[in-house]
Amino acid sequence: MTDTPARLLNLLSLLQTPREWPGSELAERLAVSPRTIRRDIDRLRDLGYPVEATLGAVGGYRLVAGTAMPPLLLDDEEAVAIAVGLRAGAGHAIEGVEEASVRALAKLEQVLPARLRHRVSILQNATIPLTRGDGATVTPATLTALAGAVTAREKLRFGYRAGDGTETKRLVEPYRLVSTGHRWYLVAYDLGREDWRTFRVDRVTDPLATGARFTPRELPAGDAATFMAQRMARTQSEFDLDVEFAAPAEAVAGRLPAHLVPAADPADPDRCLLRARVTDSVEWLALRLTLMDVDFTVHGPEPLVAYVRKLSGRLARALPDTAG
Repeated sequence: MTDTPARLLNLLSLLQTPREWPGSELAERLAVSPRTIRRDIDRLRDLGYPVEATLGAVGGYRLVAGTAMPPLLLDDEEAVAIAVGLRAGAGHAIEGVEEASVRALAKLEQVLPARLRHRVSILQNATIPLTRGDGATVTPATLTALAGAVTAREKLRFGYRAGDGTETKRLVEPYRLVSTGHRWYLVAYDLGREDWRTFRVDRVTDPLATGARFTPRELPAGDAATFMAQRMARTQSEFDLDVEFAAPAEAVAGRLPAHLVPAADPADPDRCLLRARVTDSVEWLALRLTLMDVDFTVHGPEPLVAYVRKLSGRLARALPDTAG
């Protein structure tokens, strides 16, 4: 193989397989001399790939963890698997992973060949997640479109449906995407309203980056997370959540949303109490508690007690009447 760039890519692809490659085997695979392999290994090291060499009769080369993340080479199956996994991470708003999933997905889908994008789409459309929070679904295509506009600092057009059903067209300067754990929001400067706004991403339709660049304005709150929290505090009612679980705290903590984990206090070895000030909707809280698959008793707030009572009656009526 006389094409040096192509040979380096093939060599890198082999080394990214988690095993140690003897130099003679690499030379045979690539149809070159062991000396050429040694020179190519040095080239990869110069490019930032940490290739480790071991001496001896059974020595060889392997790629190890370095101080930075170099580019990866993926075959078709690996690329599809990663894209599907990133879509799942983005769609479920996993704490600490969701924003990185969106950024990585935007990069990967930009370079995926059409045939692989089609395979990813088929897999995604054939898969239904077990839970989707309060039922507000967000498509990965919408998330990646918004993420791309945020990263490129491009003005964005989209349709938006307000909570009362009113539909409008918006032109904004997108600032950041924010995940609250069960919903996605876009923080942006609305050029039509001449003010900062937050938009629920599940209510955004047909997002289109205009190509017009902008210089980001200074956000009043300093950062998007603080700004989002302040806006939510204005529009949501706060509740004093008081729930008792028939399970130890360590078992419950692993099933709670991250923002509620610190509030789970042991009552005794077999029970724990969850007391926290929350702004989540009672509907979402009731659903989230039910899906934990742990027996619980709601002591407050009263709106949550009433909704759980209503929900339990509805579920009981959903069962077939087997009497007699």
